[in-house]
Amino acid sequence: MAIRVGVQLYSVREDCQRDLPGTLQAVAQIGYAGVEFAGYYGYDAKTLRQLLDENGLVCCGTHIGIDQLLGEHFERTVEFHLTLGCPYLIVPGLPEAYRASRQKWIETAHLFSEIADRLKPYGLRTGYHNHWLEFQPMEGELPWDTFFSHASPDVIMQIDTGNALHGGAHAAPFVRKYPGRALTVHVKEYSSTNPSAIIGEGEVNWRDFFEACETVGGTEWYIVEQETYAHPPLETIRLCFEAMRRLGKVLSNGNSP
Repeated sequence: MAIRVGVQLYSVREDCQRDLPGTLQAVAQIGYAGVEFAGYYGYDAKTLRQLLDENGLVCCGTHIGIDQLLGEHFERTVEFHLTLGCPYLIVPGLPEAYRASRQKWIETAHLFSEIADRLKPYGLRTGYHNHWLEFQPMEGELPWDTFFSHASPDVIMQIDTGNALHGGAHAAPFVRKYPGRALTVHVKEYSSTNPSAIIGEGEVNWRDFFEACETVGGTEWYIVEQETYAHPPLETIRLCFEAMRRLGKVLSNGNSP
C-alpha cells in the first residue's frame, strides 16, 4: 500500500488558532492527504470530521497527553476519536515521573501495552513520539530501546527524524530494529547549522530513512512537521510538500505514490 503524506497541524498552530477551517482548506490545496492534530481549538469531534470531509482530508492521528488515555478520561477519549475518525492516539512526550529512570521507562512501556490492549476492541492504536532525550543513554541503554523492547508490538513507534538526529541518532536503524512498528513517522529535517532548514536542507539521510519505512517499517503515513520557520508557516509546509515531491513521495496530482 502506498504511503500517504500528511502534516502535523502543530506546524501551523497559529493559523489553526485564528482560522481552523481556512487552514484545513489551505492544507488540502497544498496537496496533503491528511492531518495529524495537536489540539482541537475548541471544536467538537463531529464538526472536525465534517471539516476534514469537506476538504477531502483524512485524520492520520493525533498527539494526546498520556492522562487522556487513563482513568475516567479513557472512555471520553475513545468516543471523541471514533467520531473524528482518528485511528492513532500518539503520546508526544511524557512527564518526568514516567521517564526518570530505566525502570520507570520499563513500567511506562508496560502501561502503554495495557492501553493498547484496551484500545484494540475499538480499532484504535496508541504510540509514542520522541524528542531528543530518548536517544541520550540512561543506565547503559537508550530510553528509546528500553521502551520499545518492553512495549507490546501493538504500540506504534512514531519516530521523529529531526528530533532523533538532534539527540545524536539517525532514525532508519531504529525503523529496521523494530520492524512493522513505524506505522506513522514524523518527517522533520535537522541541521546543525541552519535551525530553520526544511526537508532536504539538512543532515537527515532521507534515502536511507524512506527505504527503511518502505521495506520493513510498516509505514502508512509520512507526517511532515516543521517547528522553525524561514517563511510563514503555511508557506513553509508548502515548501516541505514540494520537497517530498522532489524526493518521489508525492505524485504530480498531489496523491502519494
